[in-house]
Amino acid sequence: MELQKMNGHSKEDGFDPIDALAEQEEFLPHKPGAKKETHFTDFEGKTSFGMSIFNLSNAIMGSGILGLAYAMSNTGILLFIILLVCIALLSAYSIHLLLKSAGVVGIRAYEQLGNRAFGHPGKMLAAVIITVHNIGAMSSYLFIVKSELPLVIQAFFGKQENTGEWFLNGNYLIIIVSVLIIFPLALMKHLGYLGYTSGFSLSCMVFFLISVIYKKFNIPCPLADDHHNKTAADHYSVDSTADGFCDSKLFTMNPQTAYTIPILAFAFVCHPEVLPIYTELRNATKKRMQNVANISILAMFVMYLLTALFGYLTFYGAVESELLHTYIRVDPLDVLILCVRLAVLVAVTLTVPVVLFPIRKAVLQIFFADKPFHWVRHIGIAFCLLFVVNLLVILVPSIRDIFGIIGATSAPSLIFILPAIFYIRIVPEDQEPLRSRSKIQAICFAALGFVFMVMSLSFIIIDWVTGESQSVGGH
Repeated sequence: MELQKMNGHSKEDGFDPIDALAEQEEFLPHKPGAKKETHFTDFEGKTSFGMSIFNLSNAIMGSGILGLAYAMSNTGILLFIILLVCIALLSAYSIHLLLKSAGVVGIRAYEQLGNRAFGHPGKMLAAVIITVHNIGAMSSYLFIVKSELPLVIQAFFGKQENTGEWFLNGNYLIIIVSVLIIFPLALMKHLGYLGYTSGFSLSCMVFFLISVIYKKFNIPCPLADDHHNKTAADHYSVDSTADGFCDSKLFTMNPQTAYTIPILAFAFVCHPEVLPIYTELRNATKKRMQNVANISILAMFVMYLLTALFGYLTFYGAVESELLHTYIRVDPLDVLILCVRLAVLVAVTLTVPVVLFPIRKAVLQIFFADKPFHWVRHIGIAFCLLFVVNLLVILVPSIRDIFGIIGATSAPSLIFILPAIFYIRIVPEDQEPLRSRSKIQAICFAALGFVFMVMSLSFIIIDWVTGESQSVGGH
């Protein structure tokens, strides 16, 4: 009975006494009068439940939301919903494994879980995968700023083409955005402070969603623009004037259908941010953080589904791989669409500092794990990361294939493989034997991740061989 009441919790509220004992063994001194060991993440969280949801939702939401309508056009409504539900549930289960592992050993840093599971190689592997994946994500967001912001400024000035002014140069604009907006936000000491900007970022994407729903009832199908119809017909091998072109399909299969599963899987990648957010959560418990994750995933599930559904029902087979480009073809100077494009730019810009935090934590874990917090180190790492990402975005004209390789390897690792193998290694066999249902589920989960990885890499290689790549968005 005393075990159930430990720390004022009970079994009924989801408290696991075994996890609590393990956490106490990890954090409390083992000898009378011994000094408590200071851990890298050992401080009291002060971020509210709501702000934590904003931060994690912002970490989940990526630029891939712009490609979901195209994904639905290649699966049909019913198959898309089935796949979206499955991926959302798998993502929630993955976070459960991550939190369970963290609770058993009392560690709330992804890299330290790797260290506990496989020693220094495990720590390095986790840190490298997180760093590579998040640098790829940051670069993809800044590529959107580089390509879209000049067009938005050009449209607001009523210019039909880029006339070469400095404020229409994407390279200059990403440097300005990085210096004036991203870098100051990246200097925040704790991730929880970004809850307000994350909330504003999410509100921008809600505005995007509302606009997509509104436009569904204001754009006719087939589109009146003959040039657009010709382009769509050439690109998708369909006739937009044919009978049934503007009818929705519940289930469809074509060569592009196979891309949908990796797209949806990558759309729910938030795992590098889970443990930092857990660390800073006020009154942090495993159940409380799981609720943060479940609410965030549910919110993004609803946003993804509605965006895909209404985007698809607006253009049907003519929808492009980047949804906003389809609206631009209808009317390049549409004021609402310009505002939506600006809102999406604000959203992705405000997501970059959230993505930067896990990379900095990974760097600190590798090189400065035993060092106390220092502002010079904190600022210097942020500056170096932004400098590298800006350089990458400016110098590399087309980085889609590099992102494809990064996404195909790091995303399945972060969602499926690492949480599962950490769980299998960290949870003691006297609590859960290797042949227990939980461990078998984790093994199958890791195997599923390897299947996703092989499948994604196969698609990329086939694209390279055939030269028929389709840009379908990423995280």
